Amino acid sequence: MQLEHTYRKARVLVTGGAGVIGSELIQQLTSLGSRVLCCDLKPRPEGFGDSVDYIRGDANYLDEREILQFNPRVAFHLAATFERTVETGPFWDENFWHNARLSHHLMTLLRKVPDLGRVVFAGSYLVYDPKQYLFDEPMDSAVALREDSALRPRNACGAAKLFHEGELEFLSQLEESSFTAVTARIFRVYGRGSRDVISRWIRSLIRDEREPLRVFRKEGRFDYIYAGDVAEGLLHLGACSFEGAVNLGRGLDASIDEVLTALKRHFPLLTIKEESSQILYEAHKADMSRFETIAEWRPATTLDEGIPLVVDHEKAAKTRPRTTRPGTTSVLLSSVSAKVPLAIRFRRAMDEIGVDGRLWGADLDPLCVGRYFVDDFWRMAPLSELTPSDLKSFCREHSIRLIVPTRDGELLYFAAIRHEMESLGVSVLIAGEHAVKTCNDKVAFSRECDRAGIPAIPTFLSLEELRRSDRDSKRIVVKERYGAGSRTIGIDLSFEEARQHAQSLQAPVYQPLCSGVEHSVDLYVDRRDRIIEVIPRCREVVRHGESVISTTVEAPSLVQWSIALAKHLQLRGHNVLQAFVGGEDVQFIECNPRFGGASSLSIEAGLNSPRWSLAEALGEDVPVVLGQYRRGLRLVRYAADRFLAE
Repeated sequence: MQLEHTYRKARVLVTGGAGVIGSELIQQLTSLGSRVLCCDLKPRPEGFGDSVDYIRGDANYLDEREILQFNPRVAFHLAATFERTVETGPFWDENFWHNARLSHHLMTLLRKVPDLGRVVFAGSYLVYDPKQYLFDEPMDSAVALREDSALRPRNACGAAKLFHEGELEFLSQLEESSFTAVTARIFRVYGRGSRDVISRWIRSLIRDEREPLRVFRKEGRFDYIYAGDVAEGLLHLGACSFEGAVNLGRGLDASIDEVLTALKRHFPLLTIKEESSQILYEAHKADMSRFETIAEWRPATTLDEGIPLVVDHEKAAKTRPRTTRPGTTSVLLSSVSAKVPLAIRFRRAMDEIGVDGRLWGADLDPLCVGRYFVDDFWRMAPLSELTPSDLKSFCREHSIRLIVPTRDGELLYFAAIRHEMESLGVSVLIAGEHAVKTCNDKVAFSRECDRAGIPAIPTFLSLEELRRSDRDSKRIVVKERYGAGSRTIGIDLSFEEARQHAQSLQAPVYQPLCSGVEHSVDLYVDRRDRIIEVIPRCREVVRHGESVISTTVEAPSLVQWSIALAKHLQLRGHNVLQAFVGGEDVQFIECNPRFGGASSLSIEAGLNSPRWSLAEALGEDVPVVLGQYRRGLRLVRYAADRFLAE
């Protein structure tokens, strides 16, 4: 009853929720009626229902907006990394990033959440001094570790856990802190889909029951606790008021030999091969006295009850059809040129999601600036010489799963081969051919909008046609018909000036000069034709057609017309619209079906196109967050220096 009272209709954050403990925890939370926000590097588990919002990615990249928007009442921090036995050199950085830094970053965000009342941190028994439970000889019974037993972390992971215990204690002493925190020092967990030794043995036995299991120091004694019990224990800690550290184990020990005996009941042909080892004999268990006092609860699942659950799960997993996914996912930014902010954003998106591929930049110019901000550079041939077969070969060789066209002149090329590339498993972030052709041609765009009843600046092929129209104007804008061409535009010209300026253009078109404030709109349309987010921004200072200073704004009418335009043109991926806005009146200027120079502002404000496009390339859906963007965020673009050692 206490758990239902705490968690019914509660907003609960769970980091690492796709793991062995987290999956059990989220199942129990949703059955109690909680609304859950889960963040994990793994893809969303199939069993998570509609009451679970999911962010696939590295929690180090969670931002304040995402956390404040959800406004959790309880937070369970389970996300962590560890190595099974001996920590190796590469774990040095991994431990800091996914244990120490992640925990610190998460609490930096959570301490600002107005409704947060409780934080539960998944700690570890590894904080205890190992001299208390490691021996030269086998022990008949285990040492019961109490919360006041000597502390001296056994390894780097244990050190990170103990450090964060101290951080939570520090925060709890601050007057402005409105939440309480508890750390569960968790003992040896096993469960469904786990990396623990019991699960690994079971998977090995299912593959080949006659293959001997390699066993070290089978006399070692551990406190094994089933993941479902850990999850229930964490729920109790979230519902009580105790602050500090508390053990979470079964409070009973079992030897490795006893575990093997339990496994043999399910795998009668099981044999072992004892390996010689220099490791000491381990013998420990949790003293659960404090937990029983504060929560009036004790884990109930025995090894004989828990092991069959793991066996059934692993057998079902073996027969379940698997979706084939390449182990490496790389991204190709075409015409990378000087698009440094975009390259940085895609590299960050890859880190957020946790893919292990490379960020490739391609360009005709081998000396372009962008090559210094990607992992690898490809001097791509001119499109007139680059056949789809050549592009496919490159993508296969370098595990490219996502291509991001960035230059007007190449959009139609990629739109034409989009379906062909997708049949190869390569997603191309571009709309269809008809949409790209329409957006690339200002006359076609204007006429298409007119037919659909969408307000757009009329565009004419000649000054005489403009004069004959009902939009005759004394002041004229002259620009190139195809592509963006902002550097060659002529603005606020007389008829004679317009005629003269047109002579310097390849395919001039003419528009009446319009009043209003110039705005840009960044929007993202997913592969299911859903509008994921629309962000209007005011172009306050423009240099050579690019926003130098721009601010996200509230513009409901512009947003609604942008949605109508995106649906009518059947846009896809990231798009940039230009429009003049005067009060509720909107007049679209053009649509660029690609990233813009100042699109990084919208990405920062909540339209995370790099992460969404990468997730879609991996076959995942993205959440609709329409209207949740950050208003009043300003972008100031400036030149910066970078120093590289030879």
